[in-house]
Amino acid sequence: MLAGFVLSLREGLEAALIIGIVFGVLQKTNRVQLKPVVWYGVAAAVLVSALAALALNWLGMEFEGTGEMLFEGLTMLLAAGILTWMIFWMRRQGRSFKGEIEAKTGAALAENGSRGLFMLAFLAVVREGIELALFLLAARLTSSPLEMVAGAAMGLAGAAVLGWMLLVSTRGMNMKNFFQTTNFLLVLFAAGLVGLGIHEFNELGWIPAGIEHVWDFSQVLSDEAGVGLALKALFGYSASPSLTMVIGYLSYFVVLLVSLVRFQRPVVAVRAN
Repeated sequence: MLAGFVLSLREGLEAALIIGIVFGVLQKTNRVQLKPVVWYGVAAAVLVSALAALALNWLGMEFEGTGEMLFEGLTMLLAAGILTWMIFWMRRQGRSFKGEIEAKTGAALAENGSRGLFMLAFLAVVREGIELALFLLAARLTSSPLEMVAGAAMGLAGAAVLGWMLLVSTRGMNMKNFFQTTNFLLVLFAAGLVGLGIHEFNELGWIPAGIEHVWDFSQVLSDEAGVGLALKALFGYSASPSLTMVIGYLSYFVVLLVSLVRFQRPVVAVRAN
């Protein structure tokens, strides 16, 4: 549940920031009558994202045996790769995020009017939505669907509230602490996906285990229920990991964390209007 919450909160808030900035531009340019167009774009993006999520889950259920392990392993590694790109993209764009969205909104209004504004809102939200669909699919492979849906719903609700606060606020909100905290959690989550993805390829025999069980905590903290299952869903915990799982997890985590600290760029205040 926690993994779904964090992922949905992060992706939902990024989409909310973009929409809030678009509304701010419409307010400044006295074109508030176009706000419904933005909402139409958001609604269309949510629909497409929901259909993508259903399609991905349906596709996953169609596989069995070797195909299932291959699908799950590839899904986890792909999700980890996209998460990595997303973290560094936000770091890189932090300073110019608001200015770029304002420029794109102005260009959309100047070139295509309401159609351009619709597409801007649609593409901004559908990108976050499809990314979230993939992340939740990868997370669902380590937890129950009900818990994942509940966590995602709470995360999106939280993102909506924070987005509304940004929209009505008369002062800029500094999102630096929020993104730093969620970045760290996403690094842990992505490292877990790498480890679990390697586990699937261990099962396939495509990646050698090295040592089949580096340790075995199954009797102390099983990864099949309770706290152990929650840790598996959020951090990729395994009660009895292989050597290559441990190496993959630690290598990814250390390299990514060091890179974030070394190339850290602060996320500046974001003001919607």
